[in-house]
Amino acid sequence: MTAEGGLREQHKARRRTRILEATRELLRDGPDSVISAERIAERAQVAPATVYNLIGPREKIWEALAAGFMDELERRLAVLGADDPREVVRSTVRLFVSDPVVSRRIVREWEDSGLVLDRSPLTQLRRAMAGARTQGFLRADIDTDALAAVVGTSCVGALHQWVAALIDDDRFLARALFALDVALAAAAADPHRDQLLAPLRTRGAP
Repeated sequence: MTAEGGLREQHKARRRTRILEATRELLRDGPDSVISAERIAERAQVAPATVYNLIGPREKIWEALAAGFMDELERRLAVLGADDPREVVRSTVRLFVSDPVVSRRIVREWEDSGLVLDRSPLTQLRRAMAGARTQGFLRADIDTDALAAVVGTSCVGALHQWVAALIDDDRFLARALFALDVALAAAAADPHRDQLLAPLRTRGAP
């Protein structure tokens, strides 16, 4: 790529970042804020066509916002050096509740919101569970990818309950961790069974 081409890509990336931040600001203006290319463009100080060209139509805007959440999660987990499945789940929940207006609108209005945890949290959770199996905490015959998928499905359910205001932030975290603890206890290797059962024995279902 030429220097001119590289500079052009940098300008596009900056405009794209500005567009997404403008969208977040509009969402935070109120829970029922109308999101349109024209309003986003006005806030970002770009042409409406730029919103379409760099992001896309409405569904692509939600998808890009969700991807931004996952990028931030990956940064947080990298800083933590997290290889503990509980930390992956805890960090994911904390990320969503830290920006509740934006995260709730993504889940409510993005048609593919069921996929919101498919990228980073599931990838990180699979890796962490595979590490737990390698370390002997989980049985060697366990399919950790399948186990992570079950936990992910439960977390999506808890996320939708939180979005619908059926549960608060603390209950959201408790239910997500409970799903993980049940999965880990079911897959525990004999030497670590009591350790992985302990969280379930000290509290009931959330």
